[in-house]
Amino acid sequence: MASKPAIDVAIIGLGPVGATLANLLGQRGIRTLAIERDREVFSRPRAVSLDHEAMRTFQHLGLAGRVLPHTTTFDRTIYRGLDGKIIIKLITQPPPYALGWPPNYLFSQPPVDQILRDAANERTSVEVRLGSEVTDIHQNAGSVTLTVRAPDGTKEDIQASFLVACDGGTSPIRRQLGIGFDDLEFDEPWLVVDAVVDQAHLSKLPPTNVQYCDPSRPTTYVVCPGRHRRWELMLLPGETPEQMNQETQIWNVLSRWITPDTATLWRSSTYRFHALVAKQWHQGRIILAGDAAHMTPPFLGQGMCQGLRDTMNLAWKLDLILRENAPADMLLATYTDERTPHVRGTTQAANNLGRLICELDPAKAALRDAELLADPRGVERVRQNLIPDLTSGILSRRDRNRAVGSIFPQPRVRHQGRETLLDDLTGSTFRVITRGVDITALAGDPRVNRLGAKLATIGSPPAAGVIQIDECDSVLRDWLDHHQAAVVLVRPDHYAFGTGSTAADADALLDELTAMLFTP
Repeated sequence: MASKPAIDVAIIGLGPVGATLANLLGQRGIRTLAIERDREVFSRPRAVSLDHEAMRTFQHLGLAGRVLPHTTTFDRTIYRGLDGKIIIKLITQPPPYALGWPPNYLFSQPPVDQILRDAANERTSVEVRLGSEVTDIHQNAGSVTLTVRAPDGTKEDIQASFLVACDGGTSPIRRQLGIGFDDLEFDEPWLVVDAVVDQAHLSKLPPTNVQYCDPSRPTTYVVCPGRHRRWELMLLPGETPEQMNQETQIWNVLSRWITPDTATLWRSSTYRFHALVAKQWHQGRIILAGDAAHMTPPFLGQGMCQGLRDTMNLAWKLDLILRENAPADMLLATYTDERTPHVRGTTQAANNLGRLICELDPAKAALRDAELLADPRGVERVRQNLIPDLTSGILSRRDRNRAVGSIFPQPRVRHQGRETLLDDLTGSTFRVITRGVDITALAGDPRVNRLGAKLATIGSPPAAGVIQIDECDSVLRDWLDHHQAAVVLVRPDHYAFGTGSTAADADALLDELTAMLFTP
């Protein structure tokens, strides 16, 4: 019998997705090797948007407090039509927040990248190699072999049980595997400009994010932390990236907002905003995540968030494969089955917003504005309602409740006289959460132990093996009432596996879940 590789998971690419995955695996004690070609984090901003799911992930990693100083929240994005009139407002639901965090953040990527990279390097089961490059890979039924070139040019062959390619939209690993993309039919050229604005001039700029749905030049304006502001400007027919990415031309198109006397250019680049999803998300023991697996137009602020969801989905499945010998082929297939439709749905929502913004025909833009203003729902839309639930994979078949596949909330709770967020008590593990249902019989149950699950109950008397909590607000109670449930079995990535009303339902859900996870 072949010996087990010394490395459980090799990660190629230590951007925010690769670094987050390294932290998630390292937190679980999984022997992880993270390889990054560049010695330093990229010093200029690329991604600027996070959401409450991302902050919940950083909370789980113990990094939220380090990330927060580099963020700012926002509660709306205003869409202005042909004549400057507001045609849509993407808003957020007010507190108490469903996931324990404000729904929308803007952030400065370089310091957050450094925090994630440093944290990964601090974890005892993670080795970080900077300035190194993977030059070749091949795999067999039991492992993946990577040829790694060190900074001094020497090469080493390293065996890992699995390899995760987080190596970006141009992923060499994806290309080597011959995996193509499905095109979701969005392909537009844009100029992205980051500037640092003089303090005295900030009050003359819009106080919140604006989408200028103006056929003369569709433009996005983003209020980033501190004095950082971003403009994304669509290239018009006949304009070339080389022509537009010249300092004189940049100042010309930004003259409506800033001038060289009121701001300093930080970064400018031209991109084609794509909507692409990989045709395969894994091939054998080699897995794609982040931009290597999908690319999303920025109009919903979900590009990086999509990649972080990949890591949350993948980490617990790799853990079960490596720790409990769960069937690898089946669990990796569910990674594809779950993430592909979710990414497609989120990307399509971004596409739909992009098509509103990118209309260049004034007559069609006027019709668009009139239709939106006549919508009986009004101009306000809740941003989070555009993000889909899970629809397939490791989800209960016996429970037909619409809660199945939805994100489980995270209320503020009181426990032993202390107020905290629920995940800080239960961890991001499997969880059985109940209200008014006695589940003390499950404490010490072999299924619970194998899953590493936590048991918690709202408002019931303390019991051995069951965490007793009192809710500070009514977030969880309202969620349970809405879904007519008193029991919920939650996955480590916070999606509801299934619900019920009785202790027998909790028992049946555990049976169903363990059968799914551990039956070949």
